[in-house]
Amino acid sequence: MHPLPEKVTIVEVGPRDGLQFEPLTLSTADKLDFIEQLADCGLSHIEAGSFVAPDKIPQLADSEAVFKQLQPRDTVTYTALVPNEKGMQRALVAGVSSIAVFTAASDTFCQKNIGCTIDESFARFKPVMQIAKAHGISVRGYVSCIFGCPYEGRVPVNRVIDVAKRLYDAGCYEVSLGDTIGVGTPRQVQALLKQAADAVPFDKLAAHYHDTRGQALANILASLEMGVRIVDASVAGLGGCPYAKGAAGNVATEDVIYMLHGMGIHTGVDLHRLIKVGNDISHQLQRRNNSRVGSAGIPDWIQQETS
Repeated sequence: MHPLPEKVTIVEVGPRDGLQFEPLTLSTADKLDFIEQLADCGLSHIEAGSFVAPDKIPQLADSEAVFKQLQPRDTVTYTALVPNEKGMQRALVAGVSSIAVFTAASDTFCQKNIGCTIDESFARFKPVMQIAKAHGISVRGYVSCIFGCPYEGRVPVNRVIDVAKRLYDAGCYEVSLGDTIGVGTPRQVQALLKQAADAVPFDKLAAHYHDTRGQALANILASLEMGVRIVDASVAGLGGCPYAKGAAGNVATEDVIYMLHGMGIHTGVDLHRLIKVGNDISHQLQRRNNSRVGSAGIPDWIQQETS
């Protein structure tokens, strides 16, 4: 076990992982406004779009326009999801400076999600990584289904570790471990991370937990206790997984930050401002705000503790 950190980095995935699953599609102008508001809250890492084929994820079909119009900030990294060389070329045209590649610890899920096996996904990454290196573009890696797959059931820990190590060895500066269907519990998290320590340094690992069964915050705390210092979250709990029936969205950013600030852990994020962004985007998308903190608010008598 590690002592709790003084600071945790939040990677905001709402504009990509969140919006891609919402039935309503925002205009380019509304997406830009949404992303800028998130940056105004103090979030320093924001996933702003995806260069997956537009017919596969129509909600993000305008990602080129979004990235071309985003105003650069020295304090913010805007990342785009890139599935293959074709998507990488589109990202280059759009001026993207940071990308993410994605695979899974389940062959069946990988087939359903991106139409190839795990090994084939790494073959697709190879030219992407080469182009990224040549253009000075940083690459993040995602591993889906770290605790379970909707098609294969329980996923062996050694397979998760192998995929994570392959991503890190391929040149990913950071590897995000995703509990895509939200089945993991704290003891499982700690057992996985204990084994992962020999494959990928903890400062290169991120926790990406869906809150399908209400375990995400507990799992994040378990991850912090093991040494993880990067957490993925989605404002208002936006999104879900289109290839995992019944999977709820990512853990809500507001809930994560409320917990961290209440524990004296710095994030650099203005929670009060973020709550407004979460409520506004939920209203825009005509959906319920899945953040409990966003819905309940912060009592006046503890506002100072959570600022």
